[in-house]
Amino acid sequence: MSADQDPAATFVLEPRGPFALEEAGRFGFGPHVDPQWDGVMRLAFCLDGYHDQVGVEARQDGNEVQCVVRTADGHDLDLATVRDQVARVLSLDHDAREYVAVGQRDPVVRRLLDVAPGLRPVLFSSPYEAAAWAVLSARRPAVQMAEVRRQMSEEHGAAFDLAGKRLAAFPTPRQMLDVVEVPGLSAEKVTRLHAVARAAQDGQLDAERLREMTPEAAMADLRSIPGIGPFYAALIVIRATGSTDVLPTAEPRLIEMITRLYDLPDTPTSAELEAIAEPWRPFRTWVSVLIRAAGRRLLNA
Repeated sequence: MSADQDPAATFVLEPRGPFALEEAGRFGFGPHVDPQWDGVMRLAFCLDGYHDQVGVEARQDGNEVQCVVRTADGHDLDLATVRDQVARVLSLDHDAREYVAVGQRDPVVRRLLDVAPGLRPVLFSSPYEAAAWAVLSARRPAVQMAEVRRQMSEEHGAAFDLAGKRLAAFPTPRQMLDVVEVPGLSAEKVTRLHAVARAAQDGQLDAERLREMTPEAAMADLRSIPGIGPFYAALIVIRATGSTDVLPTAEPRLIEMITRLYDLPDTPTSAELEAIAEPWRPFRTWVSVLIRAAGRRLLNA
């Protein structure tokens, strides 16, 4: 649905350490399949708490990321929550100066930082939306499911005009529970989306709650949601909560890239992977994302 909207507020984020919004804007993953860049990063998402949606236009001016917020249907705005969530999504809630120091301990990381200056992980806007994407994308092509997600958001969520482009936010859990069927999805997937929505309403997919748990405990907790297996439980914890130091040990593409970048004779075992990643602490998640996002740039340089 369309949202009656006006610029509700603005805020500024000041990165600590290197940051390039263009790298974030070109960071395509999951449902984000359009990495074109025109100077504005557009975000439309369910606000933490999962009762409302907002749209955000982000622009970088020097060391400032200037954001304009648009709200749906005249809803009251919790600007602090919007600010904190955007900071989490862009990984601006952490000081990257220590992250850069990882390159002093690992020459491969140093070279990756050189070819992708200012690149930080871009997260799913929330564990709720990451879990919904897990249900949508399981055993289905990402591009196809991204289009299904877009159509669902247009029909059942809230759409915003963000710097001249229309972008729709995913349905809130309440809206999702009203969805009976979705073209292109099986009845089982719709049922599992409902289970995700109920988990979000119950607080199980609260980002702060998951971050306060150990990664292992959080993943085990998430696996109780129908449709969320070990791989996607790890995806939610690693790519939606803002944790910086969880090492993905079961991502084939990451392991393949590490094998090539570190010139290993064979695929590393889990123990060997842990040893390689030890100098990355406390940013093993960030370095893993850097390897996935910029590894080919380095290999092709």
